[in-house]
Amino acid sequence: MGAGPDGFAFDNERPRHEVDVPAFAIARRPVTNATWMHFVEGGGYERREWWSSEGWAWKEEYDITHPEGWTAGRTPNDDRPVLHVSWFEADAFARAQGARLPTEAEWEKAATWTQDELQDTGHVWEWTSSHFGGYPGFVAHPYREYSEVFFGDRYRVLRGACWATAQRLRSRTFRNWDLPQRRQIFAGVRLAKDVT
Repeated sequence: MGAGPDGFAFDNERPRHEVDVPAFAIARRPVTNATWMHFVEGGGYERREWWSSEGWAWKEEYDITHPEGWTAGRTPNDDRPVLHVSWFEADAFARAQGARLPTEAEWEKAATWTQDELQDTGHVWEWTSSHFGGYPGFVAHPYREYSEVFFGDRYRVLRGACWATAQRLRSRTFRNWDLPQRRQIFAGVRLAKDVT
């Protein structure tokens, strides 16, 4: 997992290291607007049992009832990936589907396993269940404040890039991160499940 020693990569993508990843299943594509619409119409923002305590408190405080940008008369119901959902929303959606968010190790394994495993990457950032931190042997470069100050339990990792990401930054090892309540980024969801 992670970027190799050659070529361009940010400090938080290195060093490359081995990770044991138990069997899992992951969706080939991100969740679409049409699928998210079923979640909204099925009470997804009203059913407490699908939300974490922190997520429910955030949703209630800010009266969140749909993805950012959806308004009366402007609710996309198509097969494009849903955008502008927080980690809290992504987590609740996954629970409602009897699934979960993939770990970033699972995401990277699926993205690098074969060319055909993970489809439709690069249209939307995809939330993972992982907290943002350094890999074993991490070395800050070129300065500590680039990523190390964001390590810890406050930030969640996003993978996959989005349509607005510069081409030279797009790679299967690129890591993005944000706070779980943030919705203004082009973030969506890909579901995963344990396999026994």
